[in-house]
Amino acid sequence: MMEGSTISSDYFINEQIRDKEVRVIGADGEQLGVMPAAEAMRLAEEAELDLVKIAPNAKPPVCKIVDYGKFKYEQIRKEKDARKKQKIVEIKEIRMSPNIDTNDLNTKMSAARKFLSKGNRVKVTLRFRGREMAHMHDSKYILDDFAAALSDVAVVDKPAKVEGRTMTITLAEKK
Repeated sequence: MMEGSTISSDYFINEQIRDKEVRVIGADGEQLGVMPAAEAMRLAEEAELDLVKIAPNAKPPVCKIVDYGKFKYEQIRKEKDARKKQKIVEIKEIRMSPNIDTNDLNTKMSAARKFLSKGNRVKVTLRFRGREMAHMHDSKYILDDFAAALSDVAVVDKPAKVEGRTMTITLAEKK
């Protein structure tokens, strides 16, 4: 058994199955119908396989006649494959000051465009220092213009919001 696996004793096998009646699926995947658990156990023993409860919440519970070791291995492989296919979305941050020059702003926009094209979110941060704090709300247009310039590839995920000495806006890739 692999360490850290979520599949441990999630499945009841053989004698652990205490239900009176179970729906049985054969070793080849064919439906054998609803029968007493004792009869299902006998069928599994005749096939020299295990009886595994795969759907405990169903009425009646569903059991399958399989080789438990092989079944467990397949479940772990399916889980690993599912984890591999997940895409992790990162949040990339772009920092600017309120008196940013046009060329610098264009450079930041192209960087944001690159991040968005890779499927990441972009958090655009406008940092205020010293006397810039007094004109904080006058600088909101910078973030709005930034979002408008990227509107062909991005949508505003979280609108502009002031947090202490910063104002942030989050952009996500347009679907």
